[in-house]
Amino acid sequence: FADQITMYIAIVVAAHAYQYFEQVRHQEVEKYEFQRALAASELQALKMQLHPHFLFNTLHGISTLIDTNQAGAKEMIVKLSSLLRHALEHSSSDLIPLREELRFVGEYLDLETMRLGARLRVEYSIDPDTQQTLVPQLILQPLVENAVRHGIACSRDGGWVQIISRKHDGILELRVRNSIGGKHTNGLGVGLRNTESRIKYLYSDEATFTFVENDDKTATATIMVPALGSGSERSSESCPDETKVLN
Repeated sequence: FADQITMYIAIVVAAHAYQYFEQVRHQEVEKYEFQRALAASELQALKMQLHPHFLFNTLHGISTLIDTNQAGAKEMIVKLSSLLRHALEHSSSDLIPLREELRFVGEYLDLETMRLGARLRVEYSIDPDTQQTLVPQLILQPLVENAVRHGIACSRDGGWVQIISRKHDGILELRVRNSIGGKHTNGLGVGLRNTESRIKYLYSDEATFTFVENDDKTATATIMVPALGSGSERSSESCPDETKVLN
């Protein structure tokens, strides 16, 4: 009888322990799902923050041409509509091939060249093996926009912006360098803060973002992320793939 009582108690304790651990596991799953949904929501909010910011700045640039160059302003509006269509093509995607991001950045720089003319000089140094690597959508555009607005447009003599991609040891390095003109600005703007936050949510501690203003009147924004996706395929579409300077 004593053995039976002991066995009964053991069964009851085991049943309660199993129920407790199942409850804890269920709570952990719910917590993980909640955190994932929260991170996805924050990522979407950060991405949506970029669209009105980019649109407002571009429309402001177009408005400066309306009185002096109506044909150029009209051409910029047509180019802007193409850019917005491109952005909407991947609106539901967190990661896209680098070549697509470079295509978007190239079209944006074409738009800025219409406004700034010869004052804007662009150089690409793109490793061909990086073009299929997956990157967050609109990860380069805010950096390039920041370079143009704060480093080039505010300088009477204009300046240059350089876009670089490299891949080594499973890491994709993206770098945007530019000359600095005008007054020094403290802190990070909306685009830079947005970039830093998106990288944090997407990659956690596996990626880094840095922005420095150097003593030689240049600024460098650097993104280091895991190199996801195949780099062996080459796209037949037009996009920068070698070191190239555009005047």
